[in-house]
Amino acid sequence: MDIKSIIQGYRELLLKRLDTLVSIPSVMSTPTEDAPFGIGPKQALLEALKMLEEDGMRVCNVDNYAGYGEIGEGLQTIGIVGHLDVVPAEKEDGWDYPPFMLTHKDNMLYGRGVSDDKGAMVASMIALKAVQDLQIPLTKKIRLILGTNEENGSNCMKYYVKKYGSLDYGFTPDGDFPIVHGEKGRIFAQFHSKTENIISIQGGIASNVVCGKCRITIRKNSYSPKKLNDYFLNENIAYEIEEQEDVQVLTVWGQAAHGSTPQRGKNAISYALMGLSNAGFQDPFVEFYTSIFGVSYLGEGLGIQMEDDYGPLTVNVGIVSQQGQEIVGTMDIRFPVTLTSKQVITEMKTKHALGYIEVLKVSESLFYPVDSPLVSALLTAYKEVTHDEQAKPLILGGSTYAKSMNNVVAFGCSFPNRNYHIHDVNECVTVDELLLQAEIYAQAILELLKI
Repeated sequence: MDIKSIIQGYRELLLKRLDTLVSIPSVMSTPTEDAPFGIGPKQALLEALKMLEEDGMRVCNVDNYAGYGEIGEGLQTIGIVGHLDVVPAEKEDGWDYPPFMLTHKDNMLYGRGVSDDKGAMVASMIALKAVQDLQIPLTKKIRLILGTNEENGSNCMKYYVKKYGSLDYGFTPDGDFPIVHGEKGRIFAQFHSKTENIISIQGGIASNVVCGKCRITIRKNSYSPKKLNDYFLNENIAYEIEEQEDVQVLTVWGQAAHGSTPQRGKNAISYALMGLSNAGFQDPFVEFYTSIFGVSYLGEGLGIQMEDDYGPLTVNVGIVSQQGQEIVGTMDIRFPVTLTSKQVITEMKTKHALGYIEVLKVSESLFYPVDSPLVSALLTAYKEVTHDEQAKPLILGGSTYAKSMNNVVAFGCSFPNRNYHIHDVNECVTVDELLLQAEIYAQAILELLKI
């Protein structure tokens, strides 16, 4: 049998395993002695390792930080590196389906993680089962590595690399097809400002997610309701106002998206504050935010509007919260692959009359030439399976495990011109796409064995 036929035979197993993993809310939570990222990620890891053991793989739990299953023999190691943790999801955020229950409707699968990255990990399991079924000599070790902290710093993979080192050749199915040969650098920062007239503000679920909902409590008669309504109507933004004694609670809905692609979303924090500003609401924090960010994601107000041949710098404000009179927000900056973090930070305006910006963490960019053996082999595998000769290697804003381990690039899981609502409500993927992923990953293993 060929790879495609073998993989089609595992359709029901793929669905069963994905159902099991999606049902586990593997969101980072309070760590314990034996669960470094909380009970959810650990539970997902243990379930996935059981699956690999059932497949006859040599299994290792890396202290509940990560784990792997392995087949083959040899001095070199080929790896598939993905993650089982997910960003938060709540039904009341607008999901049409329970986020932590796999919903199968008209060939479409819904649930948190069906695309990012549990679906890709199950597809990778099926790919390795297919490679085993071919009964060909495996002259390199092939390892499926499971991480549990990708959405919150990839500390799981740093721990793994410290214990076991990097790979000889590998890919992470956590990006885009046909292949990602470069990833923008990343700067994580916070802004701080004072408020005088905002009673409370809360928006966002994660720093790397475009905020989809923001709530602001303010005093009555502090703005023009007509101007507020006109602004939101003109911008096609949904909102509501809840009356509470002498205050009002303004709730604004935007469009969530991955923080590396803010152009695909509408930031509820930004539109809420711009709406209040346009309606005449007076507050130093509102003035600070609208002058620095507005509704743009290109960094003009920060003095860091930059671009190279592979794309522009982007800025996402993911979370905003208030403690007393201080308001703090997160900034996720993705900068071009030909620049360094030092160049960006040197240009960035960090001190302002009404607030300041604090840089907390930096990750440099990643780049592999298109003609490198790793990129060439994976691109060949993609074309062999899909017959797509038009798609070109990509540079993306997302940060993947490729930055945590040498000789790894992002390869899949997203197909061109598809919106899987990653980090958004109603995250989805089709069954056929997961099976196609599995076929591509299996072919990729065969190509990497040739190097």
